Amino acid sequence: MIFRLASEPIELQEWLFLGIFLLSFLLQMVFYLGIFLRFYLHKPGKERGQSKEKALSVIICARNEKENLERFLPRVLLQDYPEFEVVVVNDSSTDGSEELLQEMSQQYGHLRFTSIPPSEKLARSKKLALTIGIKSAKYEWVVLTDADCYPATEKWLYHMASGLSDQKHIVLGYGAYEKRKGILNGLIRYETVFTAMQYFSWAIRGKPYMGVGRNLAYKRELFFESKGFAGHYHIPSGDDDLFVNENANAANTEVIYDREAHTISPPKSTVHAWIRQKRRHISAGKLYRKGSRFRLAGEWSSRILLYISFLLLSTGGPFFYAALIPFAIWMVTRLLIFQLSASRLGEKQLFLPSLLFDPVMPFILGAIWLSILFESKYQTWS
Repeated sequence: MIFRLASEPIELQEWLFLGIFLLSFLLQMVFYLGIFLRFYLHKPGKERGQSKEKALSVIICARNEKENLERFLPRVLLQDYPEFEVVVVNDSSTDGSEELLQEMSQQYGHLRFTSIPPSEKLARSKKLALTIGIKSAKYEWVVLTDADCYPATEKWLYHMASGLSDQKHIVLGYGAYEKRKGILNGLIRYETVFTAMQYFSWAIRGKPYMGVGRNLAYKRELFFESKGFAGHYHIPSGDDDLFVNENANAANTEVIYDREAHTISPPKSTVHAWIRQKRRHISAGKLYRKGSRFRLAGEWSSRILLYISFLLLSTGGPFFYAALIPFAIWMVTRLLIFQLSASRLGEKQLFLPSLLFDPVMPFILGAIWLSILFESKYQTWS
């Protein structure tokens, strides 16, 4: 029923839908205007880049990544930075990666590698390989990336190092995905920008909660003082976001989002592979600090409830026009702030796709989260 006579009573459930809608609307506006807008408005501190350039150890873990090492490792080795080494941990590879690394180490004097032999008895996660790499690093400051990533420019290390100082022991960077054709690629890039908008904004707000292992830097001393990955070694995921969640705070964390500081990765090419990747990431979320879980759940649930309650109010109830204006205000606000964030990260052609992806993404992530609840065995990192 599209229209209702003025004399017809308003049912209790319609008041309930309106209440849920208005509460969700207010929460979403707080998130966007109070938190997410901070990323676009943020200005780097004056102290960034003023400290002496620090020697860096770049740590890369690789399991059967010979093809990616051939393509991408030279881009890391050829960084325009005065003093750095690259440590590759060859984690039980059987594809000839070790032979390739032997050849490349003869060509590049600042490349070192170590190999973990295959084992049929032990199921090992990426965290063991990372721990070995960090322990073997010559320098106090480590920069982490993946074998299937490459720096956007030759100034990647310069920009990441600019955030490190005696006070800032963790630097959160941005890991982009290559732009390709197809809906899946658009969905992956949209979700990557939205996630970055969140973790950069919360870090700027003084509540850092995650980083991405494709582009992350911290002090070795911090790693060993916090006992590395000991608190979550029992799950294969979380080597990046859980470490940051446990150790980052307003005083020791810096954000570096300059376009020259990005890393870029080839995106997953199938829905199954992308969902598998997201399952690993989401499975680590249950170990976040309570405050982080509360804030993330608040944004996710309020967005879902806003869409659902608006749809329910749009079925011909008396509050449709009362809800239409706030919903339009929120949509304009959301689109504008997302576009400003995407523009700051150099991400293009996501404005119109976000009209489709934003309504479906919280439901997709919710479905993945629910599936994890009914599964006791986690995926490996490979």
